[in-house]
This record gives sequence, C-alpha cells and structure tokens, in this order.
Amino acid sequence: MSHPMFEKHRATLEAAVNAIHQRGYWSAYSEMPSPKVYGENAPADGKQAFEAHLGKRFELGQAGEKAWLGGENSPYGVALGVEYPVCEPQALIDAGLAAMDGWQRIGAAGRAGICVEILDRLNRQSFEIAHAVMMTTGQGWMMAFQAGSPHAQDRGLEAVAYAWREMSFVPTEATWEKPQGKNPPLVMKKHFEIVGRGVALVVGCATFPTWNTYPGLFAALATGNAVIVKPHGNAILPAAITVRTIRTVLAENGIDPNLVSLLVPESDAVTREVATHPEVRSIDFTGGNAFGDWLRDNCRQAQLYAEQAGVNSIVIDSTDAYKAMLKNLAFTLSLYSGQMCTTSQALLVPAGGIDTDEGHKSFDEVCADLAAATEGFLGKPEVALAVLGAVQSLATLARIDDAAALSRVVLASKKLDNPDFPKAEVRTPLILACDASDETAYMEERFGPISFVVRTPDTAAAIARAGRIVRERGALTAAIYSTRPEVIAAMTRATMNAKVALSINLTGGVFVNQSAAFSDFHGSGANPAASASYADAAFVASRYCVVQRRYHV
Repeated sequence: MSHPMFEKHRATLEAAVNAIHQRGYWSAYSEMPSPKVYGENAPADGKQAFEAHLGKRFELGQAGEKAWLGGENSPYGVALGVEYPVCEPQALIDAGLAAMDGWQRIGAAGRAGICVEILDRLNRQSFEIAHAVMMTTGQGWMMAFQAGSPHAQDRGLEAVAYAWREMSFVPTEATWEKPQGKNPPLVMKKHFEIVGRGVALVVGCATFPTWNTYPGLFAALATGNAVIVKPHGNAILPAAITVRTIRTVLAENGIDPNLVSLLVPESDAVTREVATHPEVRSIDFTGGNAFGDWLRDNCRQAQLYAEQAGVNSIVIDSTDAYKAMLKNLAFTLSLYSGQMCTTSQALLVPAGGIDTDEGHKSFDEVCADLAAATEGFLGKPEVALAVLGAVQSLATLARIDDAAALSRVVLASKKLDNPDFPKAEVRTPLILACDASDETAYMEERFGPISFVVRTPDTAAAIARAGRIVRERGALTAAIYSTRPEVIAAMTRATMNAKVALSINLTGGVFVNQSAAFSDFHGSGANPAASASYADAAFVASRYCVVQRRYHV
C-alpha cells in the first residue's frame, strides 16, 4: 500500500534512484541562490528568518526539557545569543523509541515520501539555513548557501534513494507453496516487516553542520529509526532549524515529532552517555580522531559510520597546462581556508622537478610559482574574502601560527581585514616546503590553510608515498598531474590498493576537494579516514532488519 507523500514525491525519488545508477550529473535542488529559482522574496525572507533567531530561545517542545544552553561564537564576530533546550537524554531516547512504532507502520514508501517532503521543506528554507551555516562556521556566503543547503539536501536525498532502493527489494508479503508430489502442497503466507534497529545518534561537526549531518540523519530516518542529532557546540543553529522543520513535517503527517530530537549536552560526558546507551544502535560521526577512536572502542552496541582525520595528497609529475594547474591548486588550497576534510595537504613533487608546457620547472620553481599563483588568485580582496571565509576556531588559528616553524616557508599566511565583519579572523594559506623524510611535518593532519610541497626522490617514490599516506593516515581525496599514461596508471593502481578516490589532471572548474552527490562517492569506507561512504548500499543496509511472520494457509 502506497502513501500520499510517496505519490507526491514519486518522480523525485525515481529520478534520484536513476541518478545513483547512472552516476552522471543530476541535482534535485538548485545550487544558485537566485530569486528566479527560490522566489523574489526568498533572500530577504531567509535573512529575516535567520535574524529572528538571534538573542532568543529556540523552542522545540522536546521531551525532558530542563534548562537552556547557548554559547555559539560566530567566526565573523556576529553576536548570536541563541539558547537551545537541554533535555534529559533518557527522555529523548524513550520518546524516540515510542515514536518508532507509528513510523514503522506507515511502511518504507511512507517513510521515503515523508523524508523527501522534509527535504523539500528544507530547500524552501535554504537562505535561512545558509545564513545560519555562514555565521556559525565561517564559510563564505556562496559556499554556505551551496554546501549548507542544496548540496546538503542532495546528499540527504541520495541517502533516502539508497534506503528506498534497498528496502523496495523486500516484498511486504508472499505466498509460499511447496509441491508435495501426490499430496496437497504446503502453502504458507509470509509477511515481511522492515524494522529500524533503534535510536540513531548523529554527531555533527563544526565546519559542515548540514552537509556532513544530512546523509546519516536521512539514512537512519528513512530506514525506520528514531534520530537524535547532536550538533557541534559552535554550530547548533543549522541543526536546530533542521530538527524543528523535521518535527513539523512529521506532526503534519500524523507521526510523533519526538521521533527526531536535538541533543544539546551540558558536557562531553552526556554525549558519551548517550553514545554508549544500549538503545542507540547506530552512530554517525564527523570529527577528529580522539573522539572517533573513543566511539569505536567503547560503543560496541552500535554500528559506527565515522569520518575522521586524514592527509590528502597530490602527486605532481608533469603537466601540459602549467598555469591552469597552478590556478586550480591555488583555489583548492584557499577554499574555505582549507577547513575541509577533502583539502589537499601534501603536494608530492620529484626533486628533479617537472616537465611542463612552459619548459622544465625545478622543485624550487614549482614552489615559487604555486605561491605566486595563490597570491595572485587572492589578490582582489572581494575574491579573497568570498573564497577564504573566516577561520572557524581558535585552535586552527594557533595551528597556522605553529606550523610556520615546521618547515621552510614558501608562502606566509597573512591576516586579511573584512570590512563587512571587522571581527572576522581571515587567513590566507600557509605553504611550506620539506623533504619526504620529514614525516612529522606533513604526515599528520593539520586542519586549516596549511599545506606542504614535499620533495621526493622521483615520481615513483611520490606515488609510493601517496599510497602509504592513505594506508597509514587515511585520506578522502588524492590527485595526480601527469602527461604520461604509465604514471597515471601507476597512481591509479596505488590509489585502488590504498582505497581512496583519485582525480586526474584537474585544470578546469572542478577541484579535488569538491564532491558531487549522486555521482561521487565521498569516502571509500576502507581507509582510516572514513568507515563509510556517502553514499552506497552499505551506508543504509545495516540500519534496519527484516522481521517476518508466517502461517499455514
């Protein structure tokens, strides 16, 4: 039996399922913040909706509310002053479990349809959410809009599409008839129920509070689970807006809104208490290794989908588009001040230099030209401020300062002033040069606008080192620049063995640190940087089980 919301969004779901099969370009939500797409009043209304949250309590009406907590600090220096409900963890868990019964009864199609309705509603709030993302993370406006709203919504829809596809393979009922020769056949009626495994805990990060949250949230929700969203303490507002919208849509469709709740803990101990609770059966986590490793070691009752620290590398062997390569790399290292899990940190260059369309370039010339390209790219203040955004945390600012002492400075990081946000901490990339033997410098994730041009004995050594980095430290991206097919083939083999995505000779408008929903698999789930991929069948299939009942006919 179908569901009205499934029928309403059937075309979108079918197109999304087709997209994950074809893996070409497809998007359900426009990435351009255009009034022609979102409505003439959408930009102003969205900003007004965001500003209406400031300095107020964010009401959710959740179970077990006992206090209020705020404290977000905007990287742009904007006073936020929002307070959020603090709830008893057991109350949230109990309420979520109680709500799962009604959520299961509407069936897989009903759940998928309501999830798409939620995403459709979130899409209408794209400007509001974008302002919340920008002001809590330090992203520039265009990135905050695109990554924080439509791209995040696409990733959420991708998870729903995988969940619906996998669940649709299971029939709701069947007649089983076994021939018995001359005797009457054995006939049984069998029913199959897709049942969520329990409560899902989704732990968000400080830099991408929607993009990294929506895949796990919607994968868990679509497969029948209650969800508790625990945002990073400095990026609560985007998650709170999301949770309130979800609860509203659930209530409109006759589902107990306590199926989804926001956890704003008073301490890390509360988060650990929830994560180890026996009713929490899955955990999605994006963040550093310390807490990610703790979750893996201590939350044995739950399936963990973790994205943690990694060291992304690029091998530069040769190029027939030197200027375009440098421009592409300059953007890659500058985007959001390197505060992306996909940003390249180690650029591996042979000691003998590289062949280019502008002649042979020595190692030192590659370093100098990359520095010049980065300075040139950021030469216009309006471009620099839009691309760099602001540094999200004091820890990253300190990391930039400390890193300058690690190796030879090729390009010093500079502080830029933002006239629109005088208190914003804006930093240009720091580029260092070192030898491959200096592993303590570049073989540790240094989150932020910090990168190393690493001198290797030759290209073969660079490729071997790139593979070793992935195996030992993990990575979400890798890249190669080469005009030689045999080199590209060697790098392809190395990255397949190390299990990391490879980009080859990017010189146009696509960058190694960008990942497109419905086409790119974000993370392989098979190296230390990530135990799961956004998204594949494995990302959804373990979140539910099939419970059957049978009887003789």
